Amino acid sequence: MADAAAEDQARGDTDTVLVVDFGAQYAQLIARRVREARVYSEIVPSTTPVAEILARRPRAVILSGGPASVYAENAPGIDPALFDAGVPVFGMCYGFQLMAQALGGTVDNSGAREYGRTVLSVSVPDSTLFEGTPAEQQVWMSHGDACSAAPEGFTVTASTDTVPVAAFEDDGRRLYGVQHHPEVLHSTYGQQVLEHFLHRGAGITPSWTTGSIVAEQVEEIRARVGSRRAICALSGGVDSAVAAALVQRAIGDQLTCVYVDHGLMRQGESEQVEKDFVAATGVRLRVVDAADRFLDALAGVSDPERKRKIIGREFIRVFEQAQAELVAEAGEAGEDVAFLVQGTLYPDVVESGGGTGTASIKSHHNVGGLPDDLEFELIEPLRKLFKDEVRMVGRELGLPEEIVHRQPFPGPGLGIRIVGEVTRERLDLLRAADAIVREELTGAGLDRQIWQCPVVLLADVRSVGVQGDGRTYGHPVVLRPVTSEDAMTADWSRLPYDLLARISTRITNEVRDINRVTLDITSKPPGTIEWE
Repeated sequence: MADAAAEDQARGDTDTVLVVDFGAQYAQLIARRVREARVYSEIVPSTTPVAEILARRPRAVILSGGPASVYAENAPGIDPALFDAGVPVFGMCYGFQLMAQALGGTVDNSGAREYGRTVLSVSVPDSTLFEGTPAEQQVWMSHGDACSAAPEGFTVTASTDTVPVAAFEDDGRRLYGVQHHPEVLHSTYGQQVLEHFLHRGAGITPSWTTGSIVAEQVEEIRARVGSRRAICALSGGVDSAVAAALVQRAIGDQLTCVYVDHGLMRQGESEQVEKDFVAATGVRLRVVDAADRFLDALAGVSDPERKRKIIGREFIRVFEQAQAELVAEAGEAGEDVAFLVQGTLYPDVVESGGGTGTASIKSHHNVGGLPDDLEFELIEPLRKLFKDEVRMVGRELGLPEEIVHRQPFPGPGLGIRIVGEVTRERLDLLRAADAIVREELTGAGLDRQIWQCPVVLLADVRSVGVQGDGRTYGHPVVLRPVTSEDAMTADWSRLPYDLLARISTRITNEVRDINRVTLDITSKPPGTIEWE
């Protein structure tokens, strides 16, 4: 926990709320909702000892939901010492039941299963959590067990038709809990209930802003780097662009951005990255043409995890080479290039299993894909931020809207949008199809309404078609338009049928060897945004 403690120290007087993750589907969403209330939050795994939690001096602790039963063998637990530490605690769903059980309440399987939208009846309308909300309100439930008796000292403040104790509060000890999920939008007054806990129950002043992020990170980076130098892994996306602009504000010309053209970018993107970012920031930029190196390393590889790790490894090797060249150019009097700046985000860390107790979903090339013998010290100023927060920081730094609102594009590029081996020919096919999709979406004015629209080439799949009165045996492509706030959850975008028809017609007419266009209508979860 030394790194976490150092981060807390670096943030100075920032009030921090810790979300204890018991394997919840929505733990990351809880952290986001807390930040939306202008209070800083982080996630810690349920295996974190209470002593370590308290050592971080949180202003409050939130216990998340989870899939287990609190009375089941080997179910995740919590040390009851947390409830005697004087720190405000808010339990949600599993966390609510865990609190009830630990403090002497009763939790059992009464057959009162509630899933989905449920009507919550508030019995104490002026309570800390529910003041100003309706006596009956829609909430989102997801539980099979129920609390049938509250612990001593608690006031039951809400119930449902089947659950007698759906919320309880103990203002004296500043302990609160609800059976439902206030963090999801289906709970109509959920954000208000959460903010009541933070602001009234825990007494936290809503003062955390993206402006404070910029000031804190600039100070920390400047102190850490000193007179040494850094290079930034610039991909052209909003994440690396904001990270670079933030570090440049801290250390100026001690930063050199390195853009690696790995041959996996979309059509015209490399040229646009070089022109737009330099024009916006004036940063030093070195462009490295490494397409042959990456394609050689990926030859014969179809497994997506191997692709990500290979791309991550080759990125680092290219940056190490750039580091050596910069040091050689500086001569003996030059300072070491000791740091590598990356635009790693909180969802990247979470999905790679980075210290939250969450199972690793897939390796991100800049997190789980880094080689063990890394020779740089990493600077990741956005590591604790969600995508929308990164955009706000970008605006704070004065980056133009065309960079701040550029749709997300993965670091491994088209390498993970080809299902199968990556070859030059397949990349050319995918670039052409992707360019058509982006052109049509822009023409329809939908760039701001969708999160992104990956185009996936099913390179190892062939399908029979008819083109020019003749039989074809070409590849299908998949359109994956999605809407999202932070990439942790997503839904498929309902694009107009005439737009989809126009895209399909253009791709099959203009892109040789593609004879079928399909639409992915899977949400996240269960799917991920990228196919690989």
